[in-house]
Amino acid sequence: MTKPTRSTDTRADQADIQAVSRVSQILSLFDPATPEVTAAEVAERLGLNRTTAYRYCTSLVAAGLLERSNEGGYAPGGLLLQLGAFAIGHRRVVNLAPRHMQALSRATQTSVVLSLWGLTGPVVSRVEENVSTIVVVSVRVGSHLPLDTAQSKVFLAYHADQLSMERLIGTLSGTARDELRADVDRVRAVGHCSAMSTPGIVAVAAPVFDEYGICATIAIVGPDNTLAMGDDTPELRVVVDTARELTAELGGHYRPDDIQRAV
Repeated sequence: MTKPTRSTDTRADQADIQAVSRVSQILSLFDPATPEVTAAEVAERLGLNRTTAYRYCTSLVAAGLLERSNEGGYAPGGLLLQLGAFAIGHRRVVNLAPRHMQALSRATQTSVVLSLWGLTGPVVSRVEENVSTIVVVSVRVGSHLPLDTAQSKVFLAYHADQLSMERLIGTLSGTARDELRADVDRVRAVGHCSAMSTPGIVAVAAPVFDEYGICATIAIVGPDNTLAMGDDTPELRVVVDTARELTAELGGHYRPDDIQRAV
């Protein structure tokens, strides 16, 4: 039996390193302005032939790092989102939030959701369920929230990279794009957001800031027959107070208060 030579081992190691590097390059193509890519786009942007790009993409789908979109392209997969949620779960806000979330859940009799910004939108990082009612409304940790949710609109309003946020909004169709822009402008004007992205379920969200800017959103979720979407509801005031308290604990500046001082 012929033993592998040192040069053979070296070439194999180099091939493995190149494959890992290539996977990293493909995953780095995703950003708020590029929520999905095609194999042809991967080939063009990375200088690969299409067969090689397709092979890499299908392998990443099999590994759970990518998934096929309805349009035939590739988007971040469940494993990638899970890893992202795990990584952002170590951030300071996630460690400080539970006490505030528990108090908010008790005060409003609703479930509380903490979301952090992921690749192309908010990712649910912690949930405090309200188990005091027969029907429990909850959200799965690791879920990637659509752009029409209250949490997304808050992030779009206060994210530091507004150029990327505008590109992300621009991926929508005409009517949806205009409606979202109007909603985001309103968030900037009032400092919070209430929305019903799922029929029958209302979310009321407010921003949380650390010393660098918006770092999370905190929201309560519940049925529309028990949770209203007005600007003067008691539940909304508790959400805003909680976001303000968590911001202070993080050493951040609660930007919506600037609106009130300017009025």
